Amino acid sequence: MTKVMGLFFKPFNDDETGKPFQALNALKQSSCIGLQRKGIQMFCDSVSLGDNSGSMVSAYSPNRRLKLPSLFFSLVSFALASIPVLTAQTVTGSGTTLSIPISSSQNPLVGSVPDTNLVPGVLPLTFHDAIDRALKQNLSGLLSEYNTISSRGEKWQQLSDLLPNINGDVQEVAEKQSLEALGLRGTVGGLQFPRVIGPFSYFDLRASATQRVFDWKAIQKYRASSRNEQVARSNLKDARELVVLATGNVYLQAIAGAARVETAQAQVATAKALYDKAVAQQQAGVSPAIDTLRAQVELQSRQQQLIVASNDFAKQKLTLARVIGLALGQEFELADKAPYEAFPIPDLQTTLQRAYSLRSDYKAAQDRLIAAQLQRSAAIAGYYPSLDFEADYGTIGAVPGSLLPTYHVAGTLNVPIFQGGRVHADILKADASLKAAQAQLADLRGQIDQDVRNALFDLKSAADQVEVAQSSVNLAEETLTQSRDRFTAGVTDNLEVVQAQEAVASAHENLISSLYQHNLAKVSFARAIGRAEEGVKEYIKGK
Repeated sequence: MTKVMGLFFKPFNDDETGKPFQALNALKQSSCIGLQRKGIQMFCDSVSLGDNSGSMVSAYSPNRRLKLPSLFFSLVSFALASIPVLTAQTVTGSGTTLSIPISSSQNPLVGSVPDTNLVPGVLPLTFHDAIDRALKQNLSGLLSEYNTISSRGEKWQQLSDLLPNINGDVQEVAEKQSLEALGLRGTVGGLQFPRVIGPFSYFDLRASATQRVFDWKAIQKYRASSRNEQVARSNLKDARELVVLATGNVYLQAIAGAARVETAQAQVATAKALYDKAVAQQQAGVSPAIDTLRAQVELQSRQQQLIVASNDFAKQKLTLARVIGLALGQEFELADKAPYEAFPIPDLQTTLQRAYSLRSDYKAAQDRLIAAQLQRSAAIAGYYPSLDFEADYGTIGAVPGSLLPTYHVAGTLNVPIFQGGRVHADILKADASLKAAQAQLADLRGQIDQDVRNALFDLKSAADQVEVAQSSVNLAEETLTQSRDRFTAGVTDNLEVVQAQEAVASAHENLISSLYQHNLAKVSFARAIGRAEEGVKEYIKGK
């Protein structure tokens, strides 16, 4: 039986083909769906259900779709919603895989600003080096940094409405006025008005100042913009946390891909040796031809697995280089292997309290709620009066040499009486924004609780999987050794050997996957409690 993504499929005979495909055809209408939370695209993927001719090879590529013979395969859609995954996981047998890339406009986490310094030769890249590069070059972090600068500019714009505005003016004016146009025509007291006067000129040198003495609406809007700047800073910290999580994920995927290549190479060598032995025994007349054919099929299956694993590893390296912003065309190698170190499971309640106090997205949601409250207060303040002050002082005269000092001082009390419902509209919008912020904060608190619990479950499960997988590898290797000895001694045919090879391949795949899941669980835990930047260096020690 073949296990694919937790489901068991039994190979069927020719007379049984109709029944399985009636069920599979009902699933062919499923399509990939996208989920988006916190600016991260989640992508579902298709699972290939095929014959049992080869072992499973996990490949990570965005929104992957498979072209496979329609008589033996169907598509099942599923969503990955536990972590921000940059590339979807596909389980395939033998066949060609078609990848559709995700653009950085859809998800900035998959984009970066490439480094301009191309290092000669092959660059050794450690896990921590990849994290440091991504924090500097990843597009998501850079965009969040620019948003923080924009929020700072918005705060200064609101502050300018509360600060004095001082200007200096220098004028030299030449005029000719029409008195007739002003209604001064005819004779008054025997005095005949001229139709025009002038030309005449004057020179004016003046400084002016305006100041809002009291405007509660402007004050509250400034306070709200200050809170929004805090939100942007928290969002920047949260974006860096997500960059660490995403980079850790793709680096660990690449490590797993490298391990799959090494395992596939070893399995090809083993299959080649068994094939050569089967050929020799057939030529010696001690083994039937079916043993040789069976060994050849197994060898070609392992060769195809190696081809697929090598291709997937090359693409995983490209994805990693894209995420961390390596220079275009930079050759590099992974300097770390799949590290394993036991991780003590912390207490749930203590971990939750740490998460609520450290998570940047939770701090941003709290500040966003306060900003919404201040915006509502500013909207209500549209009904309040405001007090303005203005003044100017300068000198004026016909020519710069004969100037006389003049000044103007005024205080204005503005009392809103009727504004066409504008203030009421502002209050309605502010109320809606406030309720939305309250709902988002409550939802995020529940999400943090779920994230922490999921991380603790994953840590425990992944550690158990590593222990079982390591034991399974040892048992499968021992089984293969004994099967080869029995085949060499002529006690059995090579069917037993081929089955043992399948068991070894499956055991190694389980070990690689469990190591990847265990290390990713530690990175996810660091993200869940809000200290991904510091935690990955503490929890993941490259080897």
